[in-house]
Amino acid sequence: MSEQPLRCSGAIRPEEENLYDRRILEEVKLEEWAKVVFDPTLSVDDPGEGLFIRPLRRSDYNKGFLQLLGQLTSVGDVTEDQFRETFKKMKSSPDTYFVTVIEDVNTGDVIGTTTLFIEQKFIRGCARRARIEDVVVNDKYRGKQLGKFLVIVLVLLAKSLGCYKISLDCRDTMIPFYESLGFSKEPQNGNFLKSQKKNA
Repeated sequence: MSEQPLRCSGAIRPEEENLYDRRILEEVKLEEWAKVVFDPTLSVDDPGEGLFIRPLRRSDYNKGFLQLLGQLTSVGDVTEDQFRETFKKMKSSPDTYFVTVIEDVNTGDVIGTTTLFIEQKFIRGCARRARIEDVVVNDKYRGKQLGKFLVIVLVLLAKSLGCYKISLDCRDTMIPFYESLGFSKEPQNGNFLKSQKKNA
């Protein structure tokens, strides 16, 4: 795959504004995660033929981002103004939201995404904790190791940002998948409680 998207220079249009600095992603080296082997080999520079991994952009409203999330959960009717306002709020909290996507450069569609959320704590000497959320790959692109790829990229990103703990919630059927990536159930912490508005 051409490295041109990684090396483009000059001013970018406002709609192409990244949620976070893409150079952070360029520092992630998958070979540092020895627990998982990719066959064929994937990297941040080359996640697959015609694919490009990058931060969420303001323009992704028109690239199928919300429709992709709809394959995971209920999204609701989100207008472009709402999307841009949420993007602005996330961007105004630096080093907190790392919404990462995979784009098919041939179609211009967002075909995979996940979110790394960094929580600043007072405990452990004012350490940081990370959560991985909203992992989804377009149905048509499954079987290409992209879900595994996205999760591991964000795990390594969280480690590079100094997070002492990385957690996620998943359906019971997905536990073996995440265990294969090095996650484990937390002893004596198996109770997950939630309070959620109806229709949310």
